[in-house]
Amino acid sequence: MNRAELERALRPEDDAADALTLSDPAKASSPSLILLVVLASLGVLLYAGFLLRPEHRGDPLPYLLVVVAETWIIGQAMVSLWTILSSGHDPRGFAFHQARRLLFDPAGIAQAGIQDQPHRWPLHLHEELTTVDVFITTYGEDLEVVRRTIAAALSIRGLHRTIVLDDGRSDEVRDLARALGAEYLRRDSNEHAKAGNINHALRHTDGEFFVLLDADFVPRPELLHELLPHFADPKVAFVQSPQVYGNLRNLVARGAGFMQSVFYTLIQPGKNRFNAAFCVGTNVVFRRSAVEEVGGIYEQSKSEDIWTSILLHERGWRTVYTPQVLAIGDTPETIEAYTKQQQRWAQGGFEILLRHNPLSRRRQLTVDQRVQYLGSSAFYLTGVAPALLLLVPPLHIFLNLTPVDLDVPVATWALYYAGFYVMQVVVALFTMGSFRWEALIMATASFPIYLRALWNAWRRRDTTWHVTGAGSGGASPYAFIVPQLLILLFLALTTVVGLWKVVMTQEVALSLVWNALNTAVFAMFVAAAWREQQARRRANRLAAARPEPLDPDHDRDTHVARPVGAAA
Repeated sequence: MNRAELERALRPEDDAADALTLSDPAKASSPSLILLVVLASLGVLLYAGFLLRPEHRGDPLPYLLVVVAETWIIGQAMVSLWTILSSGHDPRGFAFHQARRLLFDPAGIAQAGIQDQPHRWPLHLHEELTTVDVFITTYGEDLEVVRRTIAAALSIRGLHRTIVLDDGRSDEVRDLARALGAEYLRRDSNEHAKAGNINHALRHTDGEFFVLLDADFVPRPELLHELLPHFADPKVAFVQSPQVYGNLRNLVARGAGFMQSVFYTLIQPGKNRFNAAFCVGTNVVFRRSAVEEVGGIYEQSKSEDIWTSILLHERGWRTVYTPQVLAIGDTPETIEAYTKQQQRWAQGGFEILLRHNPLSRRRQLTVDQRVQYLGSSAFYLTGVAPALLLLVPPLHIFLNLTPVDLDVPVATWALYYAGFYVMQVVVALFTMGSFRWEALIMATASFPIYLRALWNAWRRRDTTWHVTGAGSGGASPYAFIVPQLLILLFLALTTVVGLWKVVMTQEVALSLVWNALNTAVFAMFVAAAWREQQARRRANRLAAARPEPLDPDHDRDTHVARPVGAAA
């Protein structure tokens, strides 16, 4: 590679960068989206007015359930729509582009003769050399998964150290890291989980910046090229890029992945406007001095990412979210992994709400940051709302209790209801491109997880999982969905009773249709667990039929189990 070719390779290619963008900034700030959000907001307010109008009240119990559940949903919808309206803000200003242009020195690279070794190109900020450590956190993941991430991390463009932080204390991971050319670090205990692992690494390294990668997130070579220039602003504490998934192979994985895509496409970009974007634990670059100022990565919660973020914001640091896709990872594929992930995230949010209320006068946050953190920490309460709404159809079917006065025409109620929900779906369709029914199923069936997380946060304790039927393939999915199974049985019975009433009265009630849809949603969730269990049994039968190798150590690497739930 000659000097001219090198300079062309180092020149920022905005078109290429935009191709890696999760959301379209032009669409985010388009008049069409603004109009849709305004109409959706109007629909929310009209539905709230309809619901709270005294003459529309039905029987007290179902009416109270609907008001409590949907008041919370309405509040979250308004915060989300306001945030979406702000998502056209581009954090890449003049300072960013200037810093990216000067990040590499073509003359110095050519003089050192390392044109064909991008991972050795020195990094510059403010025309001074800077240092970066890339941390890969691992805890028992499959060896091939770790291999892919280490190899990709070593190939990141720009001089850096790649260090594997192994809380699984695996000799196989150690040997793999050293064989590939990465450094390896382990500690004697797993105290404070991932946060403790990172803080232990910070005590043994000295890079001015450090990258966090989960073991199953494979980074792109341009990660530092696109994230590090944001630190030209000396008040930026971290730069976060999205989690994007490449393993959307079943209902659980697609549902979990699509639920997150709404957050990364619509919500996080809007948080930039309010300096409220928060860390999500992987695909992020931190300024070491900022983290040291708040005492390291927060260790008193398993949601160390959002806790560290709020502490940094309270100290006046800025944060940046960029929608560019700079790493591809794995979303949970099993019921167990999904349950543990969602409970960990929800419990972290509830802990902030209960122990570190963003609205408290003691918090050194701006008004915008208070609103954003309140919305984020209370988000999973919206996931609890289906628990209340699921009770409304059975109350009508069994007891003839209705939330809305029977004199209100069904068409009128449906019109206001559609103005509330349908317009939000339209906004998502405009920005996401399609409706993801898997996300709806997972979101509806997840409220038992969020209730458990709320209870744990209230009592300040973690869940101890007692599972059965583990076998060689891990825990049975049924061990994690007992509440959903019981709910499915109850809803199915309610649907049968509702059908019997239709036969007797020759009238089809809206409550029956509503309950039947809820039954179908939970049936599809349970069906996903059944398919997972069948696949697990087939895998166990194949493993049992496999002949034992002559050398007991011959294929030991192929039996390194990945604990589901190890993902972010």
